[in-house]
Amino acid sequence: MSGERRTFFVFKNCQRTRIRARLLDVSILFYTGIRIGELVALKWKDVDFINHTINITKTNYNPNTRRKIVWDEDVISILKKHKEIQDQVIKDIGDDYYNKDFIFAKMERQHGFPIVVKAIQNRMTRLLKISGLNPDLTPHSLRQTHTSLLAEAGVALEQIMDRLGHSDDQITKDVYFRLTQEMKKEASQKFAQLMRSLN
Repeated sequence: MSGERRTFFVFKNCQRTRIRARLLDVSILFYTGIRIGELVALKWKDVDFINHTINITKTNYNPNTRRKIVWDEDVISILKKHKEIQDQVIKDIGDDYYNKDFIFAKMERQHGFPIVVKAIQNRMTRLLKISGLNPDLTPHSLRQTHTSLLAEAGVALEQIMDRLGHSDDQITKDVYFRLTQEMKKEASQKFAQLMRSLN
């Protein structure tokens, strides 16, 4: 099993457990391929629950990021549950909640302030340790894994680049072409096996 696939199965398993609530931000990075800076800047007004889209409009360091991506039902469902929990916290805390519409807001202290990149990195480090995955993986590694899995699923390079917000990214192209070459080799081997079985 490839490293990308193993990472996928670990994160998928986390989705089904109580770890999910604590690792929502890491799971969203994995399932969507968005940048960590884009994640911490997301606001509820960016989410269209009906059409399953989210507008990526900024990062915590670049206010000029703009694209719309489609998210699957699993991600939308997770976000709906998260919103219910957050709405209850807002109701309970009232005016003490710094309500600026952040999806990934602090819930334990400094209520409502956006989470910081370092907090996500720390959670991911703990998950990697618990799961026995490569401890050198980073949030950006999840973006590369997402790219690899999209390419393996047969998604066109242009669609991957659009989803990731790349206009001309050599890394995306390199990952895509490496995987498509591997798939071509595998197809050739399967065809050869078929032909040998016919003799």
